[in-house]
Amino acid sequence: MRLLRSARVLLLALLVAGVAAVPASSHAAVFISVGFAPPVLPVYVQPPCPEEGLMWTPGYWGYGPDGYYWVPGAWVPAPYVGALWTPGYWGWSGGLFLFHDGYWGPHVGYYGGVNYGFGYMGIGFAGGEWRGGAFAYNTAIVNVNRTVIRNTYINETVVHNTTIVNNNHVAYNGGPNGIQHQPTPEENNYTHEQHLAPTSYQHQHVQAAMANKASYAKNNGGHPQTLAVAKPLPVEKHEAPAPHTMAPASHSAPATASHTAPAAHPVEPVNHGAAPHPAPAPRPEVQQRPPTPVTHSAPPMEHPEPAAHPAPHEAPPPHQAPPKEPKPKGGRGR
Repeated sequence: MRLLRSARVLLLALLVAGVAAVPASSHAAVFISVGFAPPVLPVYVQPPCPEEGLMWTPGYWGYGPDGYYWVPGAWVPAPYVGALWTPGYWGWSGGLFLFHDGYWGPHVGYYGGVNYGFGYMGIGFAGGEWRGGAFAYNTAIVNVNRTVIRNTYINETVVHNTTIVNNNHVAYNGGPNGIQHQPTPEENNYTHEQHLAPTSYQHQHVQAAMANKASYAKNNGGHPQTLAVAKPLPVEKHEAPAPHTMAPASHSAPATASHTAPAAHPVEPVNHGAAPHPAPAPRPEVQQRPPTPVTHSAPPMEHPEPAAHPAPHEAPPPHQAPPKEPKPKGGRGR
């Protein structure tokens, strides 16, 4: 049974490898399911941001052939101006732990309320914000090299407004002993925006962690040696989703889904309900009703008849009467 589960997880991991670089639509897809919870999140020091335009992607527990392994945190160049990173998270559903992959978007969406630290305290991101075409770092939360990066500010109040208490460093949402946080209206809206999947370099970063035996919890006891990498990942630029195309995309997705869903559901009733033929029976009744409307259409004929007959009979008298009357009048004048 364990061998079968490991084979399934490996197959799902290969599936992630094939689709990780494909742009995501609204919701991040669920790729991996596990029957036991991930370890707690380790505590570590964030390496300083070495240059501008880099976004922090926090470390997390992935799952591979030998169980849970640690993906180190890393600074990643934003794929386009205005891009923000929403971390992936583990969620409890149907007796299994499901992993929802992270993505890039104009806002930080729902990531299960997991407190990854360094600006990702459970809701949103407090480590910085885009100001025009440059990203400003909140040095009250994130660690940056101030000799190189000048676009900084300090805001400590935002931490208290966006933090979900998670002193136990739980790494998953829902289920037994998990973080009980449902999406806020803002998080729900942000999740349905146009998104971009992790870059190919982020995918390579995950694959390297999966191939490293020392990163697995079974080997390090939940305390990996490499918790974060100081060197940023390479740059991979993408076009930002147009703000006007984002709304239609989010509306068209539910539209197509709603159209396909009715199409898919009727297929099952038609196949299952082909034996009972009550459906065709009402159709003949509908065909028999037209004769009754025909009889009803006759009464409307009665209304035009009185309207049509009096019109022609009355029309000639008024036209014939005037010519007869003026003749006698004309004779009198003579």
